Amino acid sequence: MKVSTFTAAGMAAVLAAVAFAGSAGAHGFDTCTQEPKDKWKPQAEAEAAAKAAGYTVTRSKVEGSCYEVYAKDKDGKKFELFYNPVDLTLVEKHDD
Repeated sequence: MKVSTFTAAGMAAVLAAVAFAGSAGAHGFDTCTQEPKDKWKPQAEAEAAAKAAGYTVTRSKVEGSCYEVYAKDKDGKKFELFYNPVDLTLVEKHDD
């Protein structure tokens, strides 16, 4: 029946969307802080923390409740560094 095929395809699409949404949270974007933005330190301080740790910063942005800093180590390997914007602790580090 075409109805059941459509339903199965629709269900597969919903499950894929849910899985994708769950994986976005797994990256730490929403887990850095629950403090309001008026408690956050300036984004430049997250970049300074990465530089102090020996990285060369290429750019940074706000991602969810984190500062995401794109950086390279001394060997040129790329990383994504996720900082808590309130206390600037490194929450997660991913190879880029």
